[in-house]
Amino acid sequence: MLEAVHSPPGAEPCFNKPRAKMSDAPQTHLDKDPIVVRETGVGLFQVDILAAGVHILADEPVAFGGMGSGPDPYDLLASALGACTAMTLRLYARRKAWPLEEVTVQVTHTRGSLNARDTFTREVAVTGDLDDAQRARLAEIADKCPVHQTLDRGADVVTRFVSPAASGEEGVSGLHMRDKSEACGTSASS
Repeated sequence: MLEAVHSPPGAEPCFNKPRAKMSDAPQTHLDKDPIVVRETGVGLFQVDILAAGVHILADEPVAFGGMGSGPDPYDLLASALGACTAMTLRLYARRKAWPLEEVTVQVTHTRGSLNARDTFTREVAVTGDLDDAQRARLAEIADKCPVHQTLDRGADVVTRFVSPAASGEEGVSGLHMRDKSEACGTSASS
C-alpha cells in the first residue's frame, strides 16, 4: 500500500491518477495540464505541488528559514533535468533494442550570483552490455532531452494574476512525452 509522505494537513494523497492518453490530447494545446502550487500554511515557505495527480512538498532549507521538508525550487529544476535525461535515454535504448540495464543521473546546480548564468552539471551512469558506439550515441541523446533543450534555449515566463476560483487543476498533458519522442527520432504514438 502506498502512503503519503509529508502530506500537508487536510490534503488527500493521490497516487498514479489515470491521465489522458497522448492521442486524446488536443495537438495544439498539449501543455494544458497546469502544475498547481499552494502554500500549506505550515512553516514559512512550505508549499504543496500537485503534478500529474501526485502531491509533492517543496520547501527551503532550515538555514534559509524553511523547515527542510522537501526539495527547494532549484532541486526540483535539477530533478526535472535528471528525470528527463534518464527517461529519454531509456526511451531511445528501448526503441533501438539496446541492452541498457540502468540509468542513473546526478545533477548539480551552481551560479555565482543572481544575475550570473546558471550551470547544471549532469553525471550520467549507464549499465548494460553496450559497446562504445552505443554509449557515445546515448551521450548525444542525453543532450537532446526536452528539459535540457528548454534550459539551453531559455524560456519566456508569462505571469497573470487571476482570482483564486479561476485557478483550476484539470487538463491534459503530453508535451514532455511528445518532445522526448521527437528527441529520439520517433513519434509519441509509435
